[in-house]
Amino acid sequence: MNLFPPLEGTAARRRLYLLRHGHVAYYDAAGKPLNPKLAALTDRGREEAQAAGALLAGVPLDRVLCSGLARTRQTAEAVAAPHGLMVEDHPDFLEIRAGRLSEVPKERREAAYVYGFETATEDGRFAGGDGFAAVRDRVVSAVEALVRQPGWTHLALVAHDGVNRMLLSWACGAGLSALAAFEQDYGGINIIDVDVMDDRVVRRLIRAVNLTPGNPVKLGRHRSSLEEAFGPLLELD
Repeated sequence: MNLFPPLEGTAARRRLYLLRHGHVAYYDAAGKPLNPKLAALTDRGREEAQAAGALLAGVPLDRVLCSGLARTRQTAEAVAAPHGLMVEDHPDFLEIRAGRLSEVPKERREAAYVYGFETATEDGRFAGGDGFAAVRDRVVSAVEALVRQPGWTHLALVAHDGVNRMLLSWACGAGLSALAAFEQDYGGINIIDVDVMDDRVVRRLIRAVNLTPGNPVKLGRHRSSLEEAFGPLLELD
C-alpha cells in the first residue's frame, strides 16, 4: 500500500528536484585554498540560487532539504522562500571529500582531483579521501529512505557536485562508471521521478539533467566542475 499521493496520472510516482548549490569561492585572493566546510555563496552564487528559486516557484513543492553546509542552505532558502517552507538539513547528503593536498604528489594532482571521477571504482577513493563506494552507499540509502517517507509528492534537495553525480548514476542504473559523465554546474537543477510501491523503489526516470536557469545554453561554460574547483591546486607547492 502506498501512503502518499502519487503524481497526477500515475500509480505511485513522486518527483525529486535535485540541485547543486550556487557558486562559491574555494580560494582566497592569493589563490590559497579556503576551508570548504565554511564556503558561502558569492554574489554570482546568490544570483544562481535566486534564478533556481524563480524557476521552481511554480512547482508545488512539499519539502526543501539541503546537506546542512552554508552553501547548500543558502541556495535552498532561495528555493524554499516562494513556498513559505522551512529548509531541512540532511547531512547524509554531504559532499564526497578529497584527501589532504600534502599527501598527493604534485605530478599526480591533476589525475587525482581534476579527473578523479573518471577512475571511480568500488575500492577506490577520491583523491585519497572518501571511498567512492561508501559515499554512494550513504547517499543512495538516504534518498531511498527519503522517497519512501509519506506526506510529499514534490521535493527539492540542494546538495553537491559529487553527491548529485552519485544520485544520477543511481537513477540511470550505471553505478560508479557514470560519475564523470554527469556534469554538475553551479546552480544546476536535475529532475528525477521515482516510483515507490509496497515500500520499494521500482522505477527511476530522469527527466532533466544540469539545467542552469540563468544560462540555459551554457554560454561561456567550458571548464568542468572539477577543473574549476581543483585547477588552482595544480600550481600550489
